[in-house]
Amino acid sequence: MSKMKIGIFGGGQLGRMMAQAALPLNIQCTFFEASTDCPSAILGQVISSQEENGLEKFMQSADVFSLEFENTPLTDVDQLVQSKKIYPPRQALAIAQNRLLEKSLFDELDIPVAPYRAVDSLESLQQAVSDLGLPIVLKTATGGYDGKGQFVLKNEAQIDEAWAELGAAKSLIAESFVQFNREVSIIAVRGQDGEVRTWDLAENHHHHGILSHSIIPAPNSLHLQPIAEDYITRLLNHLDYVGVLTLELFVTEQGMFANEMAPRVHNSGHWSIEGAVCSQFENHIRAVAGLPLGSTKTIRPTVMVNIISQHPKTALILALDSAHLHLYDKSEREGRKLGHITLMPNSSDELTALCRKLAVILPEPLALDAAMQIQF
Repeated sequence: MSKMKIGIFGGGQLGRMMAQAALPLNIQCTFFEASTDCPSAILGQVISSQEENGLEKFMQSADVFSLEFENTPLTDVDQLVQSKKIYPPRQALAIAQNRLLEKSLFDELDIPVAPYRAVDSLESLQQAVSDLGLPIVLKTATGGYDGKGQFVLKNEAQIDEAWAELGAAKSLIAESFVQFNREVSIIAVRGQDGEVRTWDLAENHHHHGILSHSIIPAPNSLHLQPIAEDYITRLLNHLDYVGVLTLELFVTEQGMFANEMAPRVHNSGHWSIEGAVCSQFENHIRAVAGLPLGSTKTIRPTVMVNIISQHPKTALILALDSAHLHLYDKSEREGRKLGHITLMPNSSDELTALCRKLAVILPEPLALDAAMQIQF
């Protein structure tokens, strides 16, 4: 019997971890990436998007397709779907690539969002400030990640500066600045048969706009779990989605507000490799391959910490009890995610001790106060 092959748009660390999850299921992955020297190269064939007829070669390399990056060109997807299937569907990808379309979908499905306005000129930005008040967050409607492509306006004197910085994008969105207590994310998977399974909410903490660490289950969030599950299930079913979807949410005094969705496996779900019965990566592969979904139950409370900018000494990390190290085979660069560490302590006290040690080991300052007590 021939092995199933899944083609993945992108060859970064998310593709790498999907391919790792696919191997025990006797499923091979191929990748479509600009550079053949990418994190996924060790796990499967990489077809360069820069080579002549690269897309055609990629289309012939697999039976079914998926992606690890929501900014996958729609023109490539449109060509592929003429003869092949891709999960998640094109519609989900198109909506996730445009924040205005995304907010409109949230409105349609009665998923709460902060007030927003479309901005395409300096005049419309001035009107948005008048309508929404300050502060507001101005973002490009397309592109941008890890804090890029956005500007926080705190006073009217910054309007011209914000427009000068982002106005070239022509399509922007202005959002009321949400006074939130914390940010959480809900990750779910939907199979080809329509079955939906969700993981526990993750509480996410950021450092300079980049995810620093996630705590699972999100503390004090039992009452939020069913609400978040309802929101993401509405999205999954409306889009006839197949695969893993992530919804980021702000927790406020007025309830939860949707921030954005990601039609892919997500950084805040990396904990699930060790911390859940079936990880987000394996369940995504199962869904794309048309296989039954696995249990999303949390094995025990977990913390995931990103390695950013500089590599720590591997031996020092591995010397920590209850720590699992994942490196992505990426060169050091400011602000770049190089790997992650999964901590599975038995208690909050043990977690505090681990965090203190990590704060010393990691070259990039950990955005987690080493002395802070985290209650699961």
